[in-house]
Amino acid sequence: MTIAVLAIALIAAGPGGVLGPAGASSQQTDCSFPVTVTDATGTEVTIQEEPETVVTLAPSAAQTMWEIGAEDKVIGVSKRAAYLDGTETRTNISGPGYTFVSVEKVVAENPDLVLAPNIIENQTVQKLRDAGLTVYRFEAASSLEDVTEKTLRIGEFTGECEGAQERVEEMEASIEVIRQAVEGEERPRVLYHLGGGFTAGSETFIGSIIETAGGTNVAAEAGITSYAQISSETVIEQDPQFIVHPDNARGSMFPAAYNRTTAVAEGNVVSVTDDYMNQPAPRTIQALETMVKAFHPEAYEAALAAQQTTTTGTETTPSETGTTETTPTPTTTSAPETTETESPGLGIVAVGVAVLLGTFIRRYR
Repeated sequence: MTIAVLAIALIAAGPGGVLGPAGASSQQTDCSFPVTVTDATGTEVTIQEEPETVVTLAPSAAQTMWEIGAEDKVIGVSKRAAYLDGTETRTNISGPGYTFVSVEKVVAENPDLVLAPNIIENQTVQKLRDAGLTVYRFEAASSLEDVTEKTLRIGEFTGECEGAQERVEEMEASIEVIRQAVEGEERPRVLYHLGGGFTAGSETFIGSIIETAGGTNVAAEAGITSYAQISSETVIEQDPQFIVHPDNARGSMFPAAYNRTTAVAEGNVVSVTDDYMNQPAPRTIQALETMVKAFHPEAYEAALAAQQTTTTGTETTPSETGTTETTPTPTTTSAPETTETESPGLGIVAVGVAVLLGTFIRRYR
């Protein structure tokens, strides 16, 4: 059980929050070199000139490179970034099993820049630096504002300021429409079901997404902090009106007790793409839009219509600015007939813990 607790600690994202006023992150960065900045390890990192080759050590950094139009510079990705188009032509820098990074593989690529999301251990970062590579390690993201800032920073580091700026403006436009839609609306009670009885409580990135989408995180209401297990009894007591889950197999499996919730009884079970929801990167907006369409469909449609009337010369709506629009309505899923004592995909035996570690960590960063 100690290992299982460690797995959850590794994906905790720090204090939660929501994006401030629209435009708070959309400040044009200076794409000039050299760039010197202090990273999460407290190290002053200098990028002497615009990098031609980049290795991303975790999928959130890779997704961001794709979203700002800088994918051609990426020569190495982790195996969990395989959902991105074209990654099959890049070097897989992951180690065997659930090893995040093979230092040897990264060094062999000799990239101009290595981007290390916070899930990468400082020890790994130091080994890469000792081998002569330039490595920037990011802070943990705890809000959508952190995602926009990270996007701009990656644009600055890679000489892709214009692409990063454009993507951030699209994100902020979408967020502003959502904020207007949910303002004054009654907030439904929402449970985020990670699988294995785990959920996202307060002080989490996922919790902040729920709040931004106009919901109330019942796990936080129940006093759960960070990523932790929630009992079926607590779920029934909180009686969520919506259950949101990632679209992987584990996330779609509920204890039978969940059938007693309003969410299941009314068919309010919403599936989101886990590679978008659980990775703090630009496509998180698509998971956010999926949720607000489920929680506040009429208010969201009205906000979209209002946004269209103020947009001249285009019929583009915020939901069209991403790469692929996600499910517009809740996906009804009836809870499988499992027992309350079962934890689908999670056990305290070694195999179960290994799967838990792999699923949570690979999806989250």
